[in-house]
Amino acid sequence: MSAAAATVGTTTAAKKPPKSSSWKNLVGLLPYLSRYRGATALGMFALVVASVAQNVIPLATGVLTDILAGSARPFERSAQGQLLASSWLSRMIPYYSPHSRRTLGIYCLLLIALVTLRAVLSFMTRWVLIGVSRDIEFDIRSDLLNRLLLMEPEFYVRNRTGELMSRATNDLNAVRMVLGPGIMYSGQTIIGMALAIMVMSQLSGSLTLWVLLPVPIVAVVVQHFGKVIHELYEKIQASLATLSARVQENLAGVRVVRAYAQEEAEIRGFDEPNREYVSRNVKLIRTWSMFMPSLQALIGITFLIVLCVGGHLVLRGRISLGALIAFYSYLGILVWPMIALGWVTNIFQRGAASMGRLNYILAAQPQIDDRAASASAEQKVVGEIEFRNLTFAYPTTMAGGSANAGGNGSGPAAEGVLRDINLRIPAGSTLAIVGPTGSGKTTLAALVARLWEAPEGAVLIDGRSIREWPLDTLRRAIGYVPQDTYLFSETVGENIAFGLPKFDLERVREAAEVASVDGDIQEFPAKYDTMVGERGITLSGGQKQRTALARAIVRDPRILILDDSLSSVDTQTEERILSRLRGIMRDRTTILIAHRTSTVRDADQIVVLRDGRINERGTHDELLARGGYYADLYQKQLLEEELERA
Repeated sequence: MSAAAATVGTTTAAKKPPKSSSWKNLVGLLPYLSRYRGATALGMFALVVASVAQNVIPLATGVLTDILAGSARPFERSAQGQLLASSWLSRMIPYYSPHSRRTLGIYCLLLIALVTLRAVLSFMTRWVLIGVSRDIEFDIRSDLLNRLLLMEPEFYVRNRTGELMSRATNDLNAVRMVLGPGIMYSGQTIIGMALAIMVMSQLSGSLTLWVLLPVPIVAVVVQHFGKVIHELYEKIQASLATLSARVQENLAGVRVVRAYAQEEAEIRGFDEPNREYVSRNVKLIRTWSMFMPSLQALIGITFLIVLCVGGHLVLRGRISLGALIAFYSYLGILVWPMIALGWVTNIFQRGAASMGRLNYILAAQPQIDDRAASASAEQKVVGEIEFRNLTFAYPTTMAGGSANAGGNGSGPAAEGVLRDINLRIPAGSTLAIVGPTGSGKTTLAALVARLWEAPEGAVLIDGRSIREWPLDTLRRAIGYVPQDTYLFSETVGENIAFGLPKFDLERVREAAEVASVDGDIQEFPAKYDTMVGERGITLSGGQKQRTALARAIVRDPRILILDDSLSSVDTQTEERILSRLRGIMRDRTTILIAHRTSTVRDADQIVVLRDGRINERGTHDELLARGGYYADLYQKQLLEEELERA
């Protein structure tokens, strides 16, 4: 086990995003919306025309009523024998004639046309705006993955995998609801209400004032419940992230859970966050169940006002029956915007809370950045590696959580996992690193691959600071077999060919033969098309290590890093692999980390790391003659082999 696991593992708390305003969180969506300006404009245009058509329908209904009632002019009645002054609304209605079958037929056809037009435009609005929301969802999901792939290990130390998965799924869905239904229903609500109130004021100004009386109360109710819903939804999403992280860890470690018979304990441990998640959802539902009835009660009061006050106006001859029917129809149109006001508020509050959580990922900046790299993209890595006065401490363990690798934190952690490392590895040579667990072997290898950021000028490749090499150029020149073997849920062949531009079975088989795994693969029913399962669960430990080794070899790298990559194979298989590797290692720089002296004895130079420092260095024979840690390790392993043969 490396120092990375020992030191980084001490930090488990995730960095929480700073709290921000609900609506400021949504500003981050504007760049995405700007990519689809044309489609959004088309959708909004269809929405506006559909809203206009919807608001003309009640007018046509009112005119039909007045035609049948025999009113002299539409929407007007005489008061005390005098005809009321005609309004612009009354004057703009064409082809009006009381008790006329022809006029009745015209307005019936107009009503059918308006209903048809509204249906077509409503479909178009949904098709375009909801389609745009799906496109933006795709863009955000792609940006999230791109950002997550850029982040260095420190980010994943501070943020659990399950929480990140929750943000990329549940939170993203809440944001999509803002972009689709949220925008669409907001537009319908605003435009529909504005047009309806404008026409209603022409039908009867006094009755419109009565209808608008509950509006201030609606505004206060929406503001209060919107704030409560936002706070509850933030807590719900945080609970869901915790729940997802717990599930992900249990599924990933299911074999360990079963091996230790901890199923019941894990179920009990899952019960508490699960109940907390349900409890917070119940609170949200309770709040929502109070919100909607409140709006419906206010809507019911408004209908009563229209029936009471409007009925008196008709009886007194102040408005026509058609005007009252139209007014009542407009009030029906206003019912949905008033309900949608609450629903849209809920969508936007949820979306704002979720976008704040997504912004935490989208705004995250990797500490390892190659924008300042000066090496030409065409320049090739030869393979010389040098460490100059290297002192390194993991940023996650330094005082104050500093993100500056190798910085000047205080306390024991700041002393460094590696201290005063001076080492040169000529191109084409092999360096072997041995040492006790936690001495910093894996950390040293990870710094060469720039998985962690070393201090400026402490690590050089071909005489140039590692920070001057573009990350893509550097990492394409490295074949890295990490201590923790990871295989993807793909076929064996695709896992080996992971680093190739395209699948090449011939190269895959050659690499598998070098890694001594081709024979095992040929025995599988589907051979190289055999699915390995999640993390290579269908393979043995040795098969996984050899598959990972083949994955590094197939890239033909200039620098080959093998981090204890033969620990799960027997000594005979190890010797067979090493004999095949010697021809490959002769032409490239190799860093070989191992606990067995049999693995490293043919290396050009061997260093012993203890407590983050180079304790011994030399060849196999030189270190045996010195009689230090390496010689003791060799004698112990020699004795173990003799006991096994006995």
